[in-house]
Amino acid sequence: MPPSSVPSQLAERFRGFLPVVVDVETGGFNAERDALLEIAIAVVHMDAEGWVHAGEIVSTHVQPFEGANIEPRALEINGIDPTHPFRDARPERDALELVFAPIRRAMRDYGCQRAVLVGHNAPFDLGFVNAAIKRTGYKRGPFHPFSTFDTVSLAGLAYGQTVLSKAAQAAGMEWDGAAAHSAVYDTERTAALFCRVVNRWKELTDAYERPSTIVAA
Repeated sequence: MPPSSVPSQLAERFRGFLPVVVDVETGGFNAERDALLEIAIAVVHMDAEGWVHAGEIVSTHVQPFEGANIEPRALEINGIDPTHPFRDARPERDALELVFAPIRRAMRDYGCQRAVLVGHNAPFDLGFVNAAIKRTGYKRGPFHPFSTFDTVSLAGLAYGQTVLSKAAQAAGMEWDGAAAHSAVYDTERTAALFCRVVNRWKELTDAYERPSTIVAA
């Protein structure tokens, strides 16, 4: 649980929202038709000084829903084999329960009303999460239904790059091309990028608001 001074501070920083980084790997681009195959999340935390950092990543493979479409090209990109015997995939509802549980705990700890999805091309990820919620009849998911923090826009503003790999490197972060396109790795890198932008803004704001030192003659 965060320090007692932190809950209202984080809630105030993001207008009552808890930022949660999400990445999904899918069987295509159509959230209503194509399979959700993997999901990973990382809650964004704040320390007593107001710096943000990503928490533990929670992830799972997901069983394609009945009748789901899976495009071969999508599997070539994400490297997922939906039929692999050791994939250990969960049904969609069980997958949602797994990743939503730490989000709800953090919302209570920080006094946040809703979670807001942070992602690279965030509307894509939110579309698949919302579609899974609808299919499974899940009652009231934690995320705001349409608001997001998109690191494409944030990185474009802060670093002049919109592709995740290029933005990460422009921000001084390492990038492993072989590990990319897994939900866990992309979530970890997106979370680090988001926190770097937010913390950099805090640095600049603190420096601007810090009173100048006046040296007496």
